[in-house]
Amino acid sequence: MNMNVQPTAPLSQATGQGEPLLCLKGVTRSFQAGERAFLALKGIDLQIHRGELVAIIGASGSGKSTLMNILGCLDNASAGSYRVDGQQTRDLDADALAALRRDHFGFIFQRYHLLPHLDALHNVEIPAVYAGMDLQRRHEQAQTLLSRLGLGEHLRHRPSQLSGGQQQRVSICRALMNGGQVILADEPTGALDSASGKEVMKILLELHAAGHTVILVTHDPQVAAHAERIIEVSDGQIVSDQRKAPETVPARAVAPTPARPGGHRLLASLGMFREAFKMAWLALVSHRMRTLLTMLGIIIGITSVVSISAIGEGAKGYVLKDIQAIGSNTIDVYSGSNFGDSRARNIETLVPADVAALNALYYVDSATPVIGQGTLVRYRNLDVDVQLNGVSEHYFQVRNIPLAAGIVFSAEDARRQAQVVVIDHNTRERLFGPAIDPLGQVILVGNLPCTVIGVTARNKNLFVASNQLNIWVPYETAAGRVLGQRHLDSISVRIKDGVPSKRVEEEVSRVLLQRHGSKDFFTNNLDSIMQTVQKTSRSLTLLLSLIAVISLVVGGIGVMNIMLVSVTERTREIGIRMAVGARQVDIRQQFLVEAVMVCLLGGLVGVGLSYAVGYLFELFVKQWEMVFSPASIVMAFACSTLIGVVFGFVPARNAARLDPIEALARD
Repeated sequence: MNMNVQPTAPLSQATGQGEPLLCLKGVTRSFQAGERAFLALKGIDLQIHRGELVAIIGASGSGKSTLMNILGCLDNASAGSYRVDGQQTRDLDADALAALRRDHFGFIFQRYHLLPHLDALHNVEIPAVYAGMDLQRRHEQAQTLLSRLGLGEHLRHRPSQLSGGQQQRVSICRALMNGGQVILADEPTGALDSASGKEVMKILLELHAAGHTVILVTHDPQVAAHAERIIEVSDGQIVSDQRKAPETVPARAVAPTPARPGGHRLLASLGMFREAFKMAWLALVSHRMRTLLTMLGIIIGITSVVSISAIGEGAKGYVLKDIQAIGSNTIDVYSGSNFGDSRARNIETLVPADVAALNALYYVDSATPVIGQGTLVRYRNLDVDVQLNGVSEHYFQVRNIPLAAGIVFSAEDARRQAQVVVIDHNTRERLFGPAIDPLGQVILVGNLPCTVIGVTARNKNLFVASNQLNIWVPYETAAGRVLGQRHLDSISVRIKDGVPSKRVEEEVSRVLLQRHGSKDFFTNNLDSIMQTVQKTSRSLTLLLSLIAVISLVVGGIGVMNIMLVSVTERTREIGIRMAVGARQVDIRQQFLVEAVMVCLLGGLVGVGLSYAVGYLFELFVKQWEMVFSPASIVMAFACSTLIGVVFGFVPARNAARLDPIEALARD
């Protein structure tokens, strides 16, 4: 193709367009090659005005690709000045350069650079996602662009389902998504057959005619021949800048500066997060086996933590239930200074009047005297040794001892020293066996015949000896007719519901000290045992949980390793996203969301497995069960999220710090 060219006049005269859109002055770009610096560009001066169609040509290694990267804000000049629409780029950080790329440039690459796990519609939408455009407007604009380029029936096709020409058209649509004020086309027909190449060039010429500034970077003279201006680069310098004669340049419109997507900043941030979540999900689904392996350590860790917590809660509940069964709101008063005091047997100051005084206290539900001694019980010709307990009618309420049959003795029975007895389940088994109903039977307690009026339920309490034989008679009967003892061995006090046991214990001690004149007694509060058990249980659960957390940390390290591998594998994808306007914070957010999502999915599976462990535990262990608390579930997901953030940060940071040029060049 013949093309009339003439030496370039000063741009302001040649174009009459005023201030240039792109302006380079003395731009130099050097790279370190070992110990020496290699100059890829040497003092480039170049101005490109709005609406121009420019071709940059040159042999491989001439510096044309480096020049394109600087023009597209993918790279920074080592020296010199570069202005985009009057804005100096020299001092801009990575995010500000990303904003320039997003708002001013549209890239068309030789290899298309489409994301393989996204369909055509979503590939086109990517620049608008990073621009904060709302979802509905984004969909409508992407569909319109694809339909205009003949891809209306291929919206949901992935790149692997499209031909080369179709993929390049998708790439052009993506370049136009945010307006595409400047179209940078790097060898746009290099990977296409001749027919597809002509089709793509036709589209680029139409964009130029519509007012877009189009810059072609090519080594193909036939492609360059379509341009109204041809710039030749050799050894890092512009050696030729030729323009067609004005009469051969068709009239063209000037594309207006596209309006930036507006809206509330919070809504835009939420939209970005939603898109990051969607893209993260697609990335995880696209690599299912890697995702599963990544989650494995988290699954094991969460299952361990939640299961151990549930086992600890179940064990604590089982122990506390047994303590409550013997009266957790009970205070016992004994003679002496403490358990094992050798002088206690000689102290006889606990008397029935003390019981009456304690029953008068407002905080006391009931108090009962207790005396006891081992004795012989006979039924017919069978003798057994039992523990005889002389108590009041309130004793079974105080101690929370249920009856399996019969009744307990009454206050009237106590007043008249009735010869009645309540026996426990073990005594019933030894004396009567399963065939004889013990109620109404007469047994000999020592030398005193007594009628059995009640049988207590089988004892399954962890804290009470299950093989001991106990019988209970009214205190007055035991003291007056069997033991001949007037003083008490102990007093059992039941506290009213809702009253702090510590306060009642102090009040009991005050009353008895006042009555006795000296502290010849001590108290035993079962509530303190419960608190000790709870504290011990919490400590053990914490210890075991900390051990389980180690597996979470190991899982977190696994997440970090896999995510680092993922960053390496997806370097080109990261480069594509940066080229179309993704900021470092966008890339960092996406990889953090992926890491957190992996950990949360692992946490969800881990919690599910914990419940499965609980079901199996219930099948094999009948005495008690695992107790899953909402707090442990919340903590499990909190830990998953924290691990995702902590161990996903390094891969996310590494991804965000990638150089877009190097990332795009990675296969």
